[in-house]
Parts: sequence; structure tokens; C-alpha cells
Amino acid sequence: MYKGKISIRSFVRLLMRRLAFFLNRFFKGHLTPNMVTYIGLFIHLPIALLIVYRFNFLAAIFLIVFGLFDTLDGELARLQKKDSVRGMLLDASTDRFKEVIIFSGIAYQISQTASPVMMVLVVMALGFSLTVSYVKAKGESAIALQNKSMSHQELNRLFGGGLLSFEVRMVVVIIGLILNQLDIAIIIIAIFAATTAVSRLIRISNKLT
Repeated sequence: MYKGKISIRSFVRLLMRRLAFFLNRFFKGHLTPNMVTYIGLFIHLPIALLIVYRFNFLAAIFLIVFGLFDTLDGELARLQKKDSVRGMLLDASTDRFKEVIIFSGIAYQISQTASPVMMVLVVMALGFSLTVSYVKAKGESAIALQNKSMSHQELNRLFGGGLLSFEVRMVVVIIGLILNQLDIAIIIIAIFAATTAVSRLIRISNKLT
């Protein structure tokens, strides 16, 4: 399974690398990585509206297509030699905005038929999803403050652990949309995002003195 995951990720990166090369030539270098990032963010507003009006399958298709923008902007940045810490900050921040936008659409749809308990679970799913990223961000700053020297691979293992990373959470949402089972998707995210946040917190804490 792990090798399969790596192969899929490698294939997507290769595809986005070629698309970045094509777009860079087509727009003669005027399409910047930040533009791609902002396009990917703002397109989530109409996607959320599709969810609100229960066009779930169409919303899922758009989430798949524009979810690839998370890789495309990075490939374009490397191609144009514009990859930077500022770009990483923008990319990570817009991912959080995307989650809030999509979960808002989900919350509206579920609120039309759901019980109060289900609405609480929507809040928990979003809250724990953001907590996963918060623990990662605070962990990075804590490691930096202690001047700990770690390899790139070690940092990836430390900060990227747990079952429900951002990409996996979006896959769960997409499956929930396609199957019209958003309730189940929300329950899964609420439970496993919480365990992911706790596992990351424990792992990072153990690295700190």
C-alpha cells in the first residue's frame, strides 16, 4: 500500500510538472505560482455553493480537479525558481481557508435535515482538522526555538504523521459527496482528525526537552 501511495503521488507530481511547463510557456512566464494558489482558493467558493445546493457529484469533481492546484503551484514555483518560505506560508494558509469554506457548505447542507448532534460533529470535524495543522505549525516553531537540527526526512515523519492529513481529509469529503454520505464523512473526519492531532502532539512533544 505504501509503495502504491508513493507511485500515485509521483504520477500526480509528474503530471503537474508537465502542466506547469505547458502553462509557463503558454502564458510566457506571466502566470505566477501565487496566482495559481489564489485561483485554487477562490474556486472553492462556488464549490461550496454547489454543496449548499446539493450538487454533490459536481462539487466532488471540482474538488478533485482544483485539489491538484496544491501540487501545480509548487511545481510552477520550482520551474520559475520562485519557491520561497513566503510561498509555503501562503500555500499552507490558503489550505486552511479552503477547509473553512468547504465545511461551511457542508454545514449548511447538513443543517437542513440533521440533528443538533450532527451539527456539533461538523464543528468538531472542522475544529480538529484545523488543530492538526495548528499542532504542526506550533511544533515547527518549537523545534526551531530549541535549535534542533533535523534532516528533511525526519521532519517529514515528525510533522506529517497521523491518519488524516489535509489531502486525506479532502479525499474523505470527496467520497462522502460522491456517495451522498456526508454525515458518515463528517463522523470519520471528526474522529480521526482528533487522533491525528493528538498523535502529532505526542510525537513532537517527545522530541522536545
